[in-house]
Amino acid sequence: MKRLSFMLSVLLIAAVAAPAQRHKLTSINAETPEGQLLQSIGTEQDPAKKLELMEKFAAQYPKHEAAGWVLSQMQQAYINSGNIDKALSTGEALLAMDPDDTDTAYANLKAAEKKQDPDAILKWSTATSNAARKTAGGSKPADMDEATWKQMVDYAKQVDTYTEYALSAAVLQTSDPNKIVMLTEALEQRNPNSQYLAQALSKFAAAARQANQLDKATALGDRALARNQTNDDLLLLMADTALNRKQPDRVIVYTTKLIELSSSQTKPQGISDADWQKKRDTTLGLAYWMQGITLAGQNKFAQADKSLRAALPLI
Repeated sequence: MKRLSFMLSVLLIAAVAAPAQRHKLTSINAETPEGQLLQSIGTEQDPAKKLELMEKFAAQYPKHEAAGWVLSQMQQAYINSGNIDKALSTGEALLAMDPDDTDTAYANLKAAEKKQDPDAILKWSTATSNAARKTAGGSKPADMDEATWKQMVDYAKQVDTYTEYALSAAVLQTSDPNKIVMLTEALEQRNPNSQYLAQALSKFAAAARQANQLDKATALGDRALARNQTNDDLLLLMADTALNRKQPDRVIVYTTKLIELSSSQTKPQGISDADWQKKRDTTLGLAYWMQGITLAGQNKFAQADKSLRAALPLI
């Protein structure tokens, strides 16, 4: 179900078009040099030459009323041609003109995804979310009908949800453990109940161990546990950390929840029966073992014996 929900959200946001183009070209005065240049842009069929004309207009007439329209066309042209850095800088220029422009921020987010740059994805997912939430939480303009306003708000909400997906996808695609921790924390801060957070937690747990950021892992894990967002890989890390730090009460809490979770989980898609059984047995075995030696240290020998006996056939 999670995988289906994940893909449906991606398809949904890809299929939804912005309800209205923010930067429009309303009229052209063909008797002026800038108007003639705009006419040439409109009639030019060759993409490279068209882009060259737009660059010329942006450089010569940065304050013209059509500058926003030209820059928005340039941003998309740069994305289409794969010139991601210029697409991002053009988006920056557009947002300097209109900081609440959700479409431009979203286009920069898509460009950052193409570049596979975790820092840029975080930056532009944040900017896009801020702009989208401002629109969704705002008031209907007096000159806008209810149907158009509803469409605009729905679009903004879907774009905001996409920013969560973008962070989660970046976690799965990134190999730098510090970036994985950064992106996962940003996703949780963006929406603690995000449908995409659970998909990031396993990789987050491994990254936090690799980056020696165990305090951050435990803190996020405790918050997730309080929201009933349990994850076996993260719980295992938390229990192991608590064991090494001689925190027996935490070990018992984490291993008890880990045993409960591992015993009730169903095999996810994309993993073989043998691999799933091996992972499940290893996780359960370690949980029972950590629980058993902790209980023994508390002189709870009968309970410790029960846990250690459960661990034996699994480890």
